[in-house]
Amino acid sequence: MKVLIIGGVAAGTKVAAKLKRENRDHEVVIITKSKDISYAGCGLPYYVGNIIKDQGQLIVNTPEKFAKLTGAEVHTETEAIALDRANKTVKALDLKTNEEKIYTYDKLVIATGARPFVPNLEGIDLPGVYFMRTPEDAINLRADIEAGKIKRAAVIGGGYIGLEVAENLALQDVKTTVIEMAPNILTGFDREFAEFAENHLADHGIMVFSNTKLEAILGEGKVEKIQTSRRAMKVDAVIMSAGIRPNTEFLKDSGIELNPNGTVKVNEYMQTNDEDIYAAGDCVFVKNIITGKDVWAPMGSTANMEGRIVARNINGEKVAYKGVVGTAVAKLPGLNVGRTGLTEKAAKEAGFNPISVVTVADDKAHYYAGASNFFIKLIADKDTLKVLGLQVMGSGAVDKVVDVVVTAISMGATLHDLEDLDLAYAPPFSTAIHPLVHTVNVMFNKLKGAYETITPEEYMNGAAEGYTVLDACLVPTLEGKEYLDLPTITGKLPNHDLDEKMLLICNKGKRAYMVQNRLKYYGYTNTKVLEGGEKFNPINED
Repeated sequence: MKVLIIGGVAAGTKVAAKLKRENRDHEVVIITKSKDISYAGCGLPYYVGNIIKDQGQLIVNTPEKFAKLTGAEVHTETEAIALDRANKTVKALDLKTNEEKIYTYDKLVIATGARPFVPNLEGIDLPGVYFMRTPEDAINLRADIEAGKIKRAAVIGGGYIGLEVAENLALQDVKTTVIEMAPNILTGFDREFAEFAENHLADHGIMVFSNTKLEAILGEGKVEKIQTSRRAMKVDAVIMSAGIRPNTEFLKDSGIELNPNGTVKVNEYMQTNDEDIYAAGDCVFVKNIITGKDVWAPMGSTANMEGRIVARNINGEKVAYKGVVGTAVAKLPGLNVGRTGLTEKAAKEAGFNPISVVTVADDKAHYYAGASNFFIKLIADKDTLKVLGLQVMGSGAVDKVVDVVVTAISMGATLHDLEDLDLAYAPPFSTAIHPLVHTVNVMFNKLKGAYETITPEEYMNGAAEGYTVLDACLVPTLEGKEYLDLPTITGKLPNHDLDEKMLLICNKGKRAYMVQNRLKYYGYTNTKVLEGGEKFNPINED
């Protein structure tokens, strides 16, 4: 069987390697537009920051090495320009000679990936404008930094790659600003977590301007400033990270069904509407496990899994791809961020009745060196207790919390399935009650009405208006607020009626809950705890 694969990065090379491992008789040919194959696209920001020292480390396999290793034939700098399904051929352009070639196939795999979005802006072609999609992009940016050409940079786009680039620019002592057109950075996080990250970045010298549109890039012969909808800013470099577009233009008039954004429509077996043509990676839509709806999940991890499934199906198996839950993790300066599943807003839009809780939990035994906090938001369906989503930030291993919830969501777990999990514990790694299990316990207290709260989002929206704010921290912390010392609360509080609206704020939320519990015992009926305490929430001073 002759299998032609268009695209040679994540999905395409995974298909080829798996096909040839399982059936050496296949004739497998890869054609790819780029000079490189199988490069570490997710590692590019870390080359910019000199964490990855050698540019050769970005190339997982050269075409020659991959061909020898797998037995697949690799044609680089070869761009597919048309598909003829009736004759089972692909017309391609040799970018080195400008010669057109015809490739035949029995089975075709479309793994053309995606390219950076290039806005139609004044100055977009000026020297000093960079993208971050190929090894050459990262190599050129770092070379110019090391040559002293870049002291101030603007990153356009506050997604995961953009923020990772921003972190690594800052590591190279480049004064960095992030410009994001959306209301907040970090799509996939709820507003309060996104704003927490924005404030954290500001504390580390990276300013974020959200709700801000890039209008022009200005300069004489090179980038000198940018004009935004908010103001002009002097910069030496602009790194465009404002999204991607699927590389599927060559499929026009081919009869292959596309989605409105240009991605390829596939079924659960990664087949297109032509049974002999498969597609995988950043150029396809897949199913969201929670909602059952099609989503775009352009991630290296999903591309590799999809590629493996394509190969198995071409080899005669009948393997369905279950889909994604929307998982992402990223490293920011001093803060790791991770998420999976639905946000609270997305859960409402999907027809669920979501309830959430925000906790601040120790990430390991508090007495162990290097202990810090996790900021966790857990989302579940109030009617069924089904786990719907998680957002977590902290300086520690947020991915281990995310991965437990990915597993839970994928298996349709409820809160009850998580509450007594026998998760790993030793002081260097976790707490005796795991931070996730602790959060589940807090959620159950909230569901039972034992823990009555104002969430961070509600607090941001003014829900504390009319409440007397009381300091319930371990030691007096909130300036100008009356302090409640938990051990001394042995009856009715002086100067506070039993039905008074009181908002209890402590460092993390736990001690305020204990104060609330005691006040309820003494007859107070209108207390609330601010979830996440003063560690997570910017406290209003009035």
